[in-house]
Amino acid sequence: MNTDLNTTITVGLMAYGMSGKVFHAPFVTAHDGFFLKAIVERTQQNAVKDYPGIVSYRSVAELVNDEQIDLVIINTPNNLHFEHAKLALSHHKHILVEKPFMATVAQAKVLFDLADQVGKQIFFYQNRRWDSDFVSVKKVLASGKLGKLVEMHIRYDRYRSTIGPKAFKEQAVEASGLLYDLGPHLLDQAISIFGKPLSFTKVLGKNRNNTAVDDYFTIQLNYANDINVFLTASLLVVNPQASFVLHGTEGSFIKQRADTQEEQLLAGKKLGDPQFGIEPAGKEGLLTTIDGDGNKTETIIPSEIGDYLPLFEAVHQAIVTGEKYPISREDVIAQLEILEA
Repeated sequence: MNTDLNTTITVGLMAYGMSGKVFHAPFVTAHDGFFLKAIVERTQQNAVKDYPGIVSYRSVAELVNDEQIDLVIINTPNNLHFEHAKLALSHHKHILVEKPFMATVAQAKVLFDLADQVGKQIFFYQNRRWDSDFVSVKKVLASGKLGKLVEMHIRYDRYRSTIGPKAFKEQAVEASGLLYDLGPHLLDQAISIFGKPLSFTKVLGKNRNNTAVDDYFTIQLNYANDINVFLTASLLVVNPQASFVLHGTEGSFIKQRADTQEEQLLAGKKLGDPQFGIEPAGKEGLLTTIDGDGNKTETIIPSEIGDYLPLFEAVHQAIVTGEKYPISREDVIAQLEILEA
């Protein structure tokens, strides 16, 4: 670990459920510029099994009162994000906040003002920008082989017909439901490429028995130059469809959602493993192009390697050197305007 006090950022993690175990702790500890000091564990102290020597706090208050902690990762339930982010900023901590960042634009603006007042930075955890499948899609787009883009479809299909145990996702509380669970991923991917849409249309659905929240959504984003982007997610898809479908004037590209980082980390694979982030065979994208004579060519496009570590590197660089973080406040406000509408 880098022990230079000028470049080592001491980190506190607010929860050690699946998000903490899979999406945060492994990447913080793999980065030389971070030192993971403490985790909030209200009941069972399990983190020490994975990270010997870590401090286990019983409350969020204890964590934010630790003067050695520079950066707090807020990965608590969605409806607590505003309360916990405000608390951490008030204790002069930088914060990295899980999606959805907030429930409303108004909450976001309160936190932006507070961060500016205390001289600390807010970072948005939008890890799906670094998924292997999405990075591969962006590479094909940048190649120009599709010609002028006409439409893009991004889907996130699951089959979970029963009501899940997590109250903050399944009960009618702030920022609950599928829209606030998967919507931030799909919206951020679209906004990262095309920016804020000129207009949008949103449809929500409740299809599971006794559901209190939406379990289906589709959003159409309208952009300049007649580009349309369609975002869809459902908890009742028995046969998941291709997650990325792009059509342009000279070609089409179809790609399955295949990033394997979450699955590998849950299975115990480490970031240093040579196979980490590599998609399984058979998940490559299919590029179909057409020439001026109408001849079609199909090309298998190998996937890029998935790696969330650059997100944490971007956080480190923003704090240490002032480099601009790739996910902007404007990006998040554009996302929240659509989620909240």
